[in-house]
Order: sequence, then structure tokens, then C-alpha cells
Amino acid sequence: MVSIVAGRPSGFDDQPGWIDAAAAVALLDVKRDTLYAYVSRGLVRRTGARGHHRYAREDLERLKARHDARAGHGPVAAGALRWGEAVLTSSVSSLDARGPRYRTRSLDDLLAAEVPFERVAALLWTGSLPDAVETFSSTDTYSYDTPSPLDAFVRALAFALPDDPAHDWIAVARARIASLASVFARWHGAPRVTGSIAARSIGDAGERARIVDRALVIVAEHELNPSTFTARIAASAGASLTACLLAAAATMTGPRHGRMSDALEDLLAAPASEAAMVTALRAEVARGGAIPGFGHPMYPQGDPRAAHLFAMADALAVSTPEAHRLRAARAVLRDLGHAPPNLDAGLVALRIALGLPRGSAAGLFALGRTAGWAAHAMEQRADPSPLRPRARS
Repeated sequence: MVSIVAGRPSGFDDQPGWIDAAAAVALLDVKRDTLYAYVSRGLVRRTGARGHHRYAREDLERLKARHDARAGHGPVAAGALRWGEAVLTSSVSSLDARGPRYRTRSLDDLLAAEVPFERVAALLWTGSLPDAVETFSSTDTYSYDTPSPLDAFVRALAFALPDDPAHDWIAVARARIASLASVFARWHGAPRVTGSIAARSIGDAGERARIVDRALVIVAEHELNPSTFTARIAASAGASLTACLLAAAATMTGPRHGRMSDALEDLLAAPASEAAMVTALRAEVARGGAIPGFGHPMYPQGDPRAAHLFAMADALAVSTPEAHRLRAARAVLRDLGHAPPNLDAGLVALRIALGLPRGSAAGLFALGRTAGWAAHAMEQRADPSPLRPRARS
């Protein structure tokens, strides 16, 4: 977790590293001009002042993996799982600089048409966008007193086991999403309401539910991230859908995945003043540190999903200490030329604007992403071969 101690953020050392130009060109085995060309093309993130630039190690390692892929099977096996070459063929989604496409529909188009989350989930699962879908309903009544909704989700999915792998997976997916919406609502003390998954998750069937519905659509799917890949591995072993979702949810509890928004919230809630926070951020950027909620290897020019979420949050025009601190953090990092905010920061901004408690950003992320996990598990289930990467000593 990230906090401000003695005027400096702690916990940043757990984030992906940044290295100087000499180390970067040595890692890639290229000339400096080639390194600078990668930066100009948006393939490698750079931070720091002129003469003291540092480069994102994970971007460099991703480029190295792509280069090694041309050398044969061994390098591919060693590097493919670290933002390297694609290791699976999937029609569920695809990514480019404009953001994800769900099957054949761009996220921008789905948001512009105000397609509700339930129909987007059906699109991910079947490949077709239905005119209407069945109500997502469940008889589960789980309620857990946990610090995080992610922990509550893991417990609820574990409690739902065992289920039959032969069950109708779409029906199971609907039921599990409905139960997780109820778990989330109980976790943050929302009243019980009927209606959409968004409405049930926040206990409000009005305008706030429409905003949350858009957020769930935004987070529903994003290709082969760690939790989704875990779901596919479980499916390839013949696990039931609930078991696949449980495996994915457990993976999302990691601080480098679903709890990255928690780390940003810790930073914003630290007892130091806003001015001290800004000073600490400046120092961290100067030494090449990474800031939680900022930067994404797939979107060096900015995460388009975050842009949607910030626009929604800004439209609510909420004025709270947390909101002011996040705006101050965004401003100083933008002025320093640091990587732009990503999905996690956008979810935190929206969570603050909606007045939901800390931790809710991660809860909304997991609730919406369950649709994508289910889609990938369903697709993987059709492949008879288990996923089994090779190791190299």
C-alpha cells in the first residue's frame, strides 16, 4: 500500500521499475537513437527531466520479448508471458490505442449507444448483441464483513462451489454476477433495490445507476490481463465456471492488479497535506518511480478508458478533499510529463464523485470484469488442450 511518510511516498518500490538510458540500451542491445525512436513512437514510456531521463523497464522487456520471439521457441516461452507476443488466439476482444473492442464493437460505440451492461455481457459471451436479455437474478444471500469487496467476492464464489461443469455457463454467469452485485451492495451498506446490476450494486435505480452501468461496461473486458488469463487456465483444466471466476477473482486481489486503485486511494488519504503530497510526487518522479494509477503499457499516450471515467466524474462536479487531492496529483504529474492516468485512477475519480466508500473502485472493477472472465472461460472451454507454458532454467 502507498502512504506518505516523512514527506515521501512509501510503497512505490513495489511498482514496475525505471532505468536510465545506459541500462535501457544495454537491455535492448540497441543504439541510443533506436531507444529514442521507441520513445517517440510511444513504445517506451520515459520520465524525468532532460539529461536525467529514465525508461520503463516493463516496456523495454516487452520490446525485448518481441525481438526474442524471432529467435525461436525458447525465447518465446521465456518472454511471452511478460507483455510479450500473444500466447492465445481469442475473438472475445482486441486492443489498440483507441481502446478495446468487444467482439466486433468498439467500446466508444457501445458507450455512445448507451448499451447496458447486461447486453454487453451477452455480446461478450455469444458474439452477438441482443435486443434484450434475461434479467440477471440469483437466490444467493451472501454477506461478508471484509475490508475489501474483492475479499467478499472471493468468499462468495468459494461458498458457491461446487457446481457442475456441465451446467449452462451463461445461466451460471448471470447468477454469479447478480450475487456479486448483491455482495457489493451489502459490503458498502446500500439499500436493497431491484433493477439492473448497476442499480442493485449501489442501491440506487436513478441517475447514479446509469453512471455505474457505463463504468461496468468500460471495465467489462480487456483481453488477457492476469486475472483473465487465470480464468482461462482454470477452464482449460476442465474447471466449472464458478471455479474459473473464483480463480480470476483471487488473482485480482493482488496489489499489482485489482488493488492498484486501493494504493492510489491510500496516497490520497494520507495524513500529509496536499502540498506535501505534491512535493512527494515530484520527488518520486524525479527518481524515476512509478505512481499507482498512472501509466499503462498498452496505452503509452493515455488510457482511453480512464478518459471516459474522468469525464463522467468531472460532470458530477464534486468538491471534496479527496477530489481536490486527485486533481492536484493529476496536474503535477501532467506538468512533469509523467505517464497519464489509467483505468484505476479513473475508477477512483468516479468512486469519489459518486460518494462511495474507499475500496469501491476495486469492487466495481471486479464486478464488471466478471463478464469478461466468463467470456474467456467459455471460449477456452471449447479448446480440448490444457494451457501449459514451458519453463526454462
